[in-house]
Amino acid sequence: MELAYYSDYAVRLVNTEEPARNKDSLTSVEAVRELFGINQQAARRATDADVTRFRSVRGRLRAVFEAADGGDETLAVDLLNSLLLEFPVSPQISGHDFRDKDGKPDWHMHLADHPSNATAGYAAIAAMGLAFHLTSYGVDRLGLCEAAPCRNAYLDTSTNRSRRYCSDRCATRANVAAYRARKRLETERAAETGRSAETAQVATPHSDR
Repeated sequence: MELAYYSDYAVRLVNTEEPARNKDSLTSVEAVRELFGINQQAARRATDADVTRFRSVRGRLRAVFEAADGGDETLAVDLLNSLLLEFPVSPQISGHDFRDKDGKPDWHMHLADHPSNATAGYAAIAAMGLAFHLTSYGVDRLGLCEAAPCRNAYLDTSTNRSRRYCSDRCATRANVAAYRARKRLETERAAETGRSAETAQVATPHSDR
């Protein structure tokens, strides 16, 4: 398994909150457990105390995306490094869950965390995954959706580094809004041109013959 895959853990956690909409779905231990996806063994470690701890890590991960989105690469790396130091992991070779056609283990790299609680385990994997993505693809591949008021985090994997939105839905919404804004501006300019022409006509004296 490609280690950059784990970067999705960071995106999932950051996007549990939409500050501009005053929305937060990370309000219960059940919500915390859902973030682990198929890793149910790790999810079962979560307790009510992890809700507050997860929110703290979420804020720090969002700060990484905000720094990257704002073009401050050094700050983004520094913030991510602080998470890596606080929540370390160990890379290990694993094959326990995957078998090839002959029934032999499909060996792959796996991140083994050594958590004191569910938050530490999740944060370790999220930070390491984000670090692999950042170093493999570049800091500018970490972004925040431009479709206000969304601002969800995303990882740009496009070939030409052109991604600006977290989803097709936000891209469509932004394009429709931009189109309507252009049409509104065109209408206003046409109306202004018409008024200017009328004013000029009234202001021009007619000569008597």
